[in-house]
Amino acid sequence: MTKWKKDQMKKMQTSKSNQPLTEKYKPSLHEIAGQEEAIKQLKNFISNYGESKGKKAALLYGPSGSGKTILPYALAKKLDYEIIELNASDFRNKEKINSIVGQAIKQKSLFGKEKIILIDEVDAISGSKDRGCMQALTKLLSESKFPVILTASDLWQRKLNSIRNKCDLIELEKLNYADIIKILERICKLEKIKLSKELLQKIAINARGDVRAAINDLQATRTGEREKTTSIFEALQKIFKTPKDQASTTLHAFDNVNLPLDECILWLDENLPLEYHDEDLAKAYEKISKADIFRHRIIRWQYWRFLVYVNALLTAGVAVSKKTTRKEFVKYKRLGRLLKIWWANRLLMKKKSIASKLAKATHCSTKKALKELPFFLSAMKKDKEIVDELRLSGEEIDYLKKL
Repeated sequence: MTKWKKDQMKKMQTSKSNQPLTEKYKPSLHEIAGQEEAIKQLKNFISNYGESKGKKAALLYGPSGSGKTILPYALAKKLDYEIIELNASDFRNKEKINSIVGQAIKQKSLFGKEKIILIDEVDAISGSKDRGCMQALTKLLSESKFPVILTASDLWQRKLNSIRNKCDLIELEKLNYADIIKILERICKLEKIKLSKELLQKIAINARGDVRAAINDLQATRTGEREKTTSIFEALQKIFKTPKDQASTTLHAFDNVNLPLDECILWLDENLPLEYHDEDLAKAYEKISKADIFRHRIIRWQYWRFLVYVNALLTAGVAVSKKTTRKEFVKYKRLGRLLKIWWANRLLMKKKSIASKLAKATHCSTKKALKELPFFLSAMKKDKEIVDELRLSGEEIDYLKKL
């Protein structure tokens, strides 16, 4: 074997080892847990597609991480269908929909196979700026010669009214933690990861039915045990001091920093003017502002794939914005007023989150629950059953303990 081939194989092995576990262990159809009824319904939809009484599209709906996107892929692989994925967040007007979706439903498969068209996160289609989006999509569904599968987290959004009637509605159930533990155990066995059953159980319970979140937490736990924690100052130095032509090496700068990404953004914002000036500074702030746009889209649509763009813009994006690297030492500042405001907002969000759960349990408005929350806090701290019934997160429980 030549040295070149050995080097290429080594690169491929390194790339595979760094691959996210969610990508590396995409399940086949028989490995998808807890969704037997949904699998049966989707199989029937595809098998009977084209019949006169059948509908032209199927709409998969359910909580985040339940398998809405992975199920069509697993089924397509099982049936030997080609699958074309379109992301609804890219549709900004009816012209875009007619161009992208229209082209997909009219073209035959490149490989001579049967074809499935997957439109992911259809509830992320812009509804306020262009009211023709949904009407255009509904019309195209009726013209399709291939099975169309749509996915949505929130089925009952008002903008989906016209589409619901045109689709077979298939619900994906929220997975229980026992099913998630089995998935984690299988990955641990294949990856040769040794974690206690208690820790796996904790990861599964904290995921609250979201398999993707559980697998990401498993990977974070494994990475945290293997890799040394990096300080925020080291991460900033890597981004600011790396030459422009080596910017890609900064992509993992924040991976081992023990801080939330939101706080890392504040550290960048605070120290950027110390390293960059004039045009370089403007370009770097433009990258941060774009990262913030994607961050808000994640919050609004729960579309976590955008996290890749957020990270790339904050690291390599900022690194590539400078013309030259400053050689002299720069002492980075700790966060001041902005951090205090950010922490205050986080505490307020936790308080509102607890109040909304209390409102749901007591059948009152969130506003009223927030007003009367102080009277319930002492009871919550003393009675664990109330906390369990409200299904408070770990952060919310920590917030209660500090009061």
